[in-house]
Amino acid sequence: MASVKEIIAHRVAQELEDGYVVNLGIGLPTLVANYVPEGIDISLQSENGIIGMGGTSEPGKEDKDTINSGAVHVDVIPGAAFFDSATSFGIIRGGHVDMTVLGALQVDAEGNLASHIIPGKMVPGMGGAMDLVVGAKKVIIAMTHTNKGAVKIFNKISLPATALKCVDMIVTEMGVIEVTPDGLELKELAPGVSVEDIQAVTEPKLIVKGTPKTMVMPPEA
Repeated sequence: MASVKEIIAHRVAQELEDGYVVNLGIGLPTLVANYVPEGIDISLQSENGIIGMGGTSEPGKEDKDTINSGAVHVDVIPGAAFFDSATSFGIIRGGHVDMTVLGALQVDAEGNLASHIIPGKMVPGMGGAMDLVVGAKKVIIAMTHTNKGAVKIFNKISLPATALKCVDMIVTEMGVIEVTPDGLELKELAPGVSVEDIQAVTEPKLIVKGTPKTMVMPPEA
């Protein structure tokens, strides 16, 4: 049985296109690498200085010198390249990343993102998120729809902003939402989830045009 995180990661992976350079944020987004569709060849980039990253290393087979930006041991594919942070952020800021997948604390109806800090809490900082959401051609937020029942998609974010009007798509275990100039449009629903169900835990009024598609689920779901 697929977990909530695996369901989200699998759906995000359907957005990958052949030839993409992709940056995956720490946590849930890293699972997207496990679901790259067959026949799709992508290059995974990590902002600490890797392009051609593979998946998480198997226990006991880690290379102590090869970690991703979240300090997790990873494999690399043949032809991978290593470079310093300045070069890595040159790739990001230069617009060479086709898609980035990040988690979030809050997202709002305008595509504003809060992903790095809760006032009064000890946190490691925003990492490369500020650069990624501005430099990447497509920004997808992969997150659980609520935080233990509390809303995470708001009319307006209340936490410090990582960046403004940067999000293109939100993928949760309940559905797929696109950020449009008119607001948040519900494009897909997970099996068994109704429009009323997802609206009940989403603060902005969702735009629904016709019948939303059924979200593609992983084989083990």
